[in-house]
Amino acid sequence: MRFMKFCALAAFGLAFGLGVRAASAQDKTFTLKLSHWVPPSHPLQKAIQDWADDIEKASNGTIKYQIYPSQQLGKAFDHYDMARDGIADFAYVNPGYQPGRFPIIAAGELPFLVGKAKGGNLAVDAWYRQYAATEMKDVHYCFAFVLDPLVWHSTNKKIVVPGDIKGMKVRPAQGTIAAWVTQLGGTNVESSAPEVRDVLAKGVADAVTFPWGSMFLFGIDKVTKYDMDEPLGSVMFVWIMNKNTYAAMSASQQKVIDDHCTSQWAARFADPWADFEHAGLAKMQQTPGHEVYKISDEQLAEWKKSAEPLKQKWADGVKKAGGDPDAIYKGLQASLTQYNAGF
Repeated sequence: MRFMKFCALAAFGLAFGLGVRAASAQDKTFTLKLSHWVPPSHPLQKAIQDWADDIEKASNGTIKYQIYPSQQLGKAFDHYDMARDGIADFAYVNPGYQPGRFPIIAAGELPFLVGKAKGGNLAVDAWYRQYAATEMKDVHYCFAFVLDPLVWHSTNKKIVVPGDIKGMKVRPAQGTIAAWVTQLGGTNVESSAPEVRDVLAKGVADAVTFPWGSMFLFGIDKVTKYDMDEPLGSVMFVWIMNKNTYAAMSASQQKVIDDHCTSQWAARFADPWADFEHAGLAKMQQTPGHEVYKISDEQLAEWKKSAEPLKQKWADGVKKAGGDPDAIYKGLQASLTQYNAGF
């Protein structure tokens, strides 16, 4: 009798296992369009490829991908809407390219707050995850990450104190920096990262806020001379998915996506880029024709004082959107402290 029960259970287990495998085998195959706007030589290209390869493996080959770099599917400024509208299934987005549209995540753009991307990638995603479903409700949120801090680079004038920005034409990295430039008497020049070298070379802009490694990647080092070795602030990024594509997947496929949309994956995805950017400082110090310079504590204090109105401007935007700026800001500070990534 016991033997018969064992056989029955074994048969049931085998049938159940075959049923699960059959269901998995019947999953629809997806070939996802993964869009970004930097060149294939950028560290982000390999990050996306490694991430997508892991998804393809975890899904037993039912979730495949095609990467579209260099704005092939659309301009850098349009990538959020491209994910929303299904032009791309996944898109790399700089929310700061559309100032005022995403006020909560813009907290990470404030100067002298995010000190480094290593640890910062974990910190910003862990913090923003609680707000993403509301602020980015048009898309399926995957994760957020952050750029290694920006510094000033200029073509024909050394920038030392905030007063030096008056009368300058600046390409800012995000909306908060743009507001800072305006406040200091400068003029903003809008361009995506791949267009920066061109606007500087033509004299349309004469300064830029940019991280170290990407100066070489985009060839901007060829048209600038002065580089301030003092981190100013950062840029927030998100990796987002089209909602309809996610909804069309099976439960097991959705779990694969969910397992690859975590804070741990944000760090795994973006930490190598942080290393790349950080290494650019030493390279710039050895580059002929460039002056890499420090500023004094007193000069840094001037910069910090000049940035104070930006926090109030940000808080006003959050309040207008129905958020609590004090709680949001303190939450980000706490997360940065937890992961040792504050300024």
